[in-house]
Amino acid sequence: MTRLKKALFIDRDGTIIKEPYDEQIDSLEKLEFVPGVISALRSLMNRGYELVMVSNQDGLGTPSFPEETFYPAHEKMLSTLAGEGVVFDAQLIDRSFPEDNLPTRKPGTGMLTGYMGGDYDLSQSYVIGDRLTDMQLALNLGARGIFLGESVCEGASFASADWHEIARHILSAGRVAEVSRSTSETSIYVKVDLDGNGNSEIDTGLKFFDHMLWQIPHHSGISLTVRCKGDLEVDEHHTMEDVAIALGETLLKALGDKKGIERYGFVLPMDESRAMVLIDLGGRIDFQWDVVFTREYVGDTPTEMFRHFFQSLCCGMKCNLHISAKGENNHHLIEGVFKGFARALRMAVRRDPFSYGIPSSKGMI
Repeated sequence: MTRLKKALFIDRDGTIIKEPYDEQIDSLEKLEFVPGVISALRSLMNRGYELVMVSNQDGLGTPSFPEETFYPAHEKMLSTLAGEGVVFDAQLIDRSFPEDNLPTRKPGTGMLTGYMGGDYDLSQSYVIGDRLTDMQLALNLGARGIFLGESVCEGASFASADWHEIARHILSAGRVAEVSRSTSETSIYVKVDLDGNGNSEIDTGLKFFDHMLWQIPHHSGISLTVRCKGDLEVDEHHTMEDVAIALGETLLKALGDKKGIERYGFVLPMDESRAMVLIDLGGRIDFQWDVVFTREYVGDTPTEMFRHFFQSLCCGMKCNLHISAKGENNHHLIEGVFKGFARALRMAVRRDPFSYGIPSSKGMI
């Protein structure tokens, strides 16, 4: 299946460059970039977004000028951006007057018909601007609107006067995945948002297992939904194994291309117990387990299944996972392991929006 393209439709005057009092960028003296815009655009371009400039106020002259005529300030803006690695895939400039009411003038979509076919996922694309018409354009396109300003603008899904905050918002929006898995033994739904706020829902039918799974969103900062209906009348094996597989697959899917992630990550004390969890999201599978329990069950959950849970999770995530823990209280022992895993996951999936590369000398993981 061909992956749909994503685009950032960006206003120019007031969004990329500051807009002067006369609303005309017709000299080099008037050219001034909005703070933070260059590094923010560079980070977004390196994450697979096409950059499309969409502007009503041309600031390049009057509508009577030929379309190919540009003032030096515009060309200087483009060359400065290009020197920092920021190149627009298209520049769509409408030079009509507002009273002309042409469909090519924002918030009309006449200039953007080429992006409204089947090649672009407009629901995952953004319009970024500093005017209400930009937010109305987003609505007309079926895209998300981001308002560059101090206050919230009607129709905006996000608003900030800081371009770095805008970049972080866009780059953290895509790390969501879900997996449904149904067999003759279990029916499972898992959803993960790696940049969520921790709002979660967990129900596997095993109360102590649920208690342990809750440690993951609580200590990793991700949002996690796990619903499982399994054949607990047989035993706990299928439920815990299949939840692990589905959770691992969902985490892997949410990580996407893994660009900019920390990749590695944790040693954690839990009262008299201590847990060491080492993780590497490098794509190779290796599992090590050194945890000894002295009880057959903790609550309603068999302790022998915890090793199998983490091994299955490791395989689903395609990662290195080494776990070692020691302690006297079996509840503390396994809770320390789950907390340690959550903290290791938090470190490893953390992404720097302004780091563009794969965290490997091989260039891929």
